[in-house]
Amino acid sequence: MDIRYRIIVFIILIVTLVFLVRLFHLQVLDPSYGERAEKNALRSIVEHPARGLIYDRNDSLLVYNDAAYDLMVVPGEMRAFDTADLCRILNISQQELMKRIEKARKYSKQSPSLVAQQMSKSDYGYLQEKLYKFPGFFVQNRTLRHYPKPIAAHILGYVGEVDEKILEENNYYQLGDYIGISGIEKAYEQELRGTKGKRIVFVDVHSRVIGSYKNGEEDELSVQGQSLWSTLDGALQEYGEKLMHNKRGSIVAIEPATGEILCIVSMPTYDPNLLVGSARSKNYNALTQDLNRRPLFNRALQAMYPPGSTFKLASALIALEEEVITPRTIYSCGGGYNMGSHTVKCHPHAGNPDLIYAITTSCNTYFCRSFYNTLSNRKRYKNIQEAYQAWKDHINALGFGVKFDSDLPYETRGIIPSVEYFDKLHRKSWHANSIISMSIGQGEAAVTPIQMANFVAIIANKGFYYKPHVIKAIDTKDTPNDRYPEKVDCHFDKKHFDAILEGMEQAVLIGTGRIAQIPGIKVLGKTGTAQNPHGKDHSVFVSIAPKEDPKIVVFCLVENGGFGATVAAPIASLITEFYLNREVKRKDLEKRIISMSTL
Repeated sequence: MDIRYRIIVFIILIVTLVFLVRLFHLQVLDPSYGERAEKNALRSIVEHPARGLIYDRNDSLLVYNDAAYDLMVVPGEMRAFDTADLCRILNISQQELMKRIEKARKYSKQSPSLVAQQMSKSDYGYLQEKLYKFPGFFVQNRTLRHYPKPIAAHILGYVGEVDEKILEENNYYQLGDYIGISGIEKAYEQELRGTKGKRIVFVDVHSRVIGSYKNGEEDELSVQGQSLWSTLDGALQEYGEKLMHNKRGSIVAIEPATGEILCIVSMPTYDPNLLVGSARSKNYNALTQDLNRRPLFNRALQAMYPPGSTFKLASALIALEEEVITPRTIYSCGGGYNMGSHTVKCHPHAGNPDLIYAITTSCNTYFCRSFYNTLSNRKRYKNIQEAYQAWKDHINALGFGVKFDSDLPYETRGIIPSVEYFDKLHRKSWHANSIISMSIGQGEAAVTPIQMANFVAIIANKGFYYKPHVIKAIDTKDTPNDRYPEKVDCHFDKKHFDAILEGMEQAVLIGTGRIAQIPGIKVLGKTGTAQNPHGKDHSVFVSIAPKEDPKIVVFCLVENGGFGATVAAPIASLITEFYLNREVKRKDLEKRIISMSTL
């Protein structure tokens, strides 16, 4: 037993000695392992997916991706480096560089943070050669949005770096991530952004990747964002922006049967390529400081205008629904609507109009009288407050003074004042004539171009609409966007729209909108001249075509354009002709409009 015990102890001692000698050799005599342990470190690199592509309704690309590179820093891995050299490469000041590093350090000392975003291939190549000089810094592959044609900037939107508020509210994002800021990029951020991946790699002291960890067993692949098919007609959008060159205003064209927006122009505009890449901040500042043109302001969704005479169509519909008038009702017009010492002047026209002729000639007197009788109907409403609330309910049902809450970010509600507003303004002592200007689209009412275009779609549909929207399919062209499938009933008797449509047809045939006629196409329309206290009046026009089976409705407003027939009606007419025929034959009219400037 004693001999066995000694033998076992001896064997254990020998084995222990062998291990000790081997460890001594590895750790003291052989420096390679120590150097490898010191130089090699694991780094988890986020694999950012490419954002989804955006197509127009005819499969033409509106937005795609290009390669770009971000310079990242892990503050905890930083060592002393030549800041002046890095600043020269990045073309920034030392103060700005230190500011970004300090921001990264506050966010996390061990997690990567953005230092310089969206570098070009040439800048990346130059930096990569010198990266060994800057410990703790590394380059991360990203994608850059690119626009093959400089159109639809306001509705496509742009992406930018997440701010602190987003980081606090959503743990998906990290410092330096990009997110949709406006337009489609914002409305469909979750679909477009995709799913992040992860790659774990070995890096040396120079932050160079020297291999994958466990042969990539723990890596996670990124998933590209879903592509979107928009309702926009890219060619029509480009043509609309061409017609609006050197003008301030907007065009909105909608397919009435679906609510799909065919084009949505806001002018002045900008090249969306300006807001990508390393020059984005500089360009953005320049655009925001252009206070005269205000190119970033989306007039189609956010600008509020007095609707002008086009609003008379809404006044007429409500008077019909309230049974105050019929299409055959005639009001005498002696050149204006008289209210004691004040007169709302009317345009010269022959005879005393019925409803259809009033629309044809845009008779102010007719719509003032029908509005007055609507709000003074004491058989149905006991006071002005009840009558006006009923009128306002009708107006709201037609899409005015409300938001559609579709896929159009930053939409403005417009202004349709409340009963309480007028009670306060007039100290509860008011009547129909106190607000008579609203009957003809002036006074306190203010609407947005998208609301007016939708209203025209309601007329074309004889009483209903689908929320105007800009995305029709997600992921594949055959996967419909189901966000807005429901038809919205405006609760007007369908028969009332016949007289409105006939009046609009006559307005183009023999009335104020004759310039909107298109050979071979029956166009229905209504001119408007919206008063502007700051200068020349705004030119307004709405149209529906073709009469038999409406495919397109258009609203056009040109600021300081004067009468509706001067510039807005020709533009809407040319837009309609281009969309329905895919060409424009009235070249003289086209040339005149394109060369016209109202700025």
